[in-house]
Amino acid sequence: MTVAASNRPRYFALIPAAGVGARMEAGSPKQYLPIAGKPMLRHAVDAFLASPLIAHTYIVVSAEDGQIDGLVPDQGVTVLRCGGATRMETILNALQALHGSIAAHDQVLVHDAARPGLTPALIAKLINEVGEHPAGGLLALPVVDTVKRAGPANVSAQTVPRDGLWLAQTPQMFSYALLHRALSQAPDPQAITDDASAVEALGLAPRLVEGHPRNLKVTLPRDIQTAELYLAHS
Repeated sequence: MTVAASNRPRYFALIPAAGVGARMEAGSPKQYLPIAGKPMLRHAVDAFLASPLIAHTYIVVSAEDGQIDGLVPDQGVTVLRCGGATRMETILNALQALHGSIAAHDQVLVHDAARPGLTPALIAKLINEVGEHPAGGLLALPVVDTVKRAGPANVSAQTVPRDGLWLAQTPQMFSYALLHRALSQAPDPQAITDDASAVEALGLAPRLVEGHPRNLKVTLPRDIQTAELYLAHS
């Protein structure tokens, strides 16, 4: 693919899938676990393929990954075998590999491989509501439960005001140039828990777009059943 000679940004999906999913205790990377009849990662891929707004989808895996080839479709998806030791390193490696293929102002939607509940409608909502916001944006959910800060021995030490608190989801969308700069200049990689936090470290404020509970991240074994309940009503 080559950079298009246009002032209008294109939208690219980038799915880092080089993790091992240790907390799932599944014996294999969790992105390949079956959920509702197909591998978890394929649900996310299919959501991007079904969106007319997405120009192309990239999946980033480790060089040793032996399962991805049997999962990806023949068109619309490219596998990048440049995964790193961390999520941040994986995404930065992918951006460097795509240098020259994606324009600086093109938008990159980074999505967790372990969020199978993504839909084309959520993708469109993110793109439309972020618009031309220079700091990009992300799907997220406002906190509705009372939040407690735990003290020693897990006793309730403090009630934290929930006003203004959101739970970050993905996709998180930023221009290629901004995302590359934010990750490259991150002062403390250990403090970068998502792509938005790297952009925030530059002094910028990404826009929050309300997502949906179905877009949960599958982290623990019990999350699979919840995800399947949402997918059953797609």
